[in-house]
Amino acid sequence: MNSWINLDALWRIIVVGVLVGAGLPALFAIGVRALNPPAHTDRAAATPPAAGPIGCLVAAVCFAVVLAAIGWGVSVIVSHR
Repeated sequence: MNSWINLDALWRIIVVGVLVGAGLPALFAIGVRALNPPAHTDRAAATPPAAGPIGCLVAAVCFAVVLAAIGWGVSVIVSHR
């Protein structure tokens, strides 16, 4: 092990950075996509597609996880003096 680089801490930082830096925005995008399903080509253009109960449930879970992560992050920042 190199005395300059702590590899154990480095991989933990990379994993958390990828999860928070890319995972939370991706989860938010999944929630938005669940609320706006793709339109079928055989439907009339005047009626936009509506999210069903499963889409609303998926979106609510995604948004709840994102809000919980934001709240946890704020609490961690505030708790450190």
